[in-house]
Amino acid sequence: MPRDIYRKNSNPGSIIYLPHGGGPWPLLGDERHTDLIHFLETVPAALIKPSAILIISGHWEEEHVTVTGSSTPPLLYDYYGFPEETYAITYPAPGNIPLAKKIVEILQQQNIAATADTSRGYDHGVFVPLKIMYPEASIPCIQLSLVNSLHPKEHIAIGRALAELQEENLLIIGSGSSFHNLRAFHEPQTEQSQTDNNAFEQWIAETMSSRQLGEKARAQILENWLTAPAARYCHPREEHLLPLHVCYGIASAPVNRIVEVSFLGKSASACIW
Repeated sequence: MPRDIYRKNSNPGSIIYLPHGGGPWPLLGDERHTDLIHFLETVPAALIKPSAILIISGHWEEEHVTVTGSSTPPLLYDYYGFPEETYAITYPAPGNIPLAKKIVEILQQQNIAATADTSRGYDHGVFVPLKIMYPEASIPCIQLSLVNSLHPKEHIAIGRALAELQEENLLIIGSGSSFHNLRAFHEPQTEQSQTDNNAFEQWIAETMSSRQLGEKARAQILENWLTAPAARYCHPREEHLLPLHVCYGIASAPVNRIVEVSFLGKSASACIW
């Protein structure tokens, strides 16, 4: 079962960084994802009731920040080798063109290059967790890309710019995973691999929850995440970690809650502000 490893208060969160699991497996009820599925089913109760959702997925990178600009985004089945039924999944959540335009304008005003893509659809970093969290698919969604520089400081800055969004009951989701080593998911668990996984998760928990850290210091630690224990073991490539940096930039504060979940034999952390 998911377990709280830090909890400051019970106020509903408006920003969350969460793991979305291995491809579409959570939508198939995969037993290796039972813990994660339970978390995704129950976490909406700990969040605001959203009027719209802005979601940053680790599966979309562009030269500059890009948002979905369609009123009816399609789905991108950006995985391969899965059962045929996973290519017929539906999640017809509407887009929100005015919100997409507002996001682009805010970023541009902060001298961050940004644009809307009217043809891009939701990738599985979006529709997999949302189909479990909000199965009715009625909440308008905007997906925001990473920048393909994958520079942590740049993604914190993107978040800080987006903190100017004054959208009532906007839920912001960073969809990735604090552990994302694809090879390790398929290798036997060893004492060393478990130690490395746990060490990085402890670093996440301490960095994101500490009330002793000032925000300048916290940002510097996140910018220098490669100095964390087992950093490159847990993230051979950092695209699934960087949604955390965007979420932190928006919040610029310690988290109110950290929940540890497991999937595919590994531990990952969800951070809620």
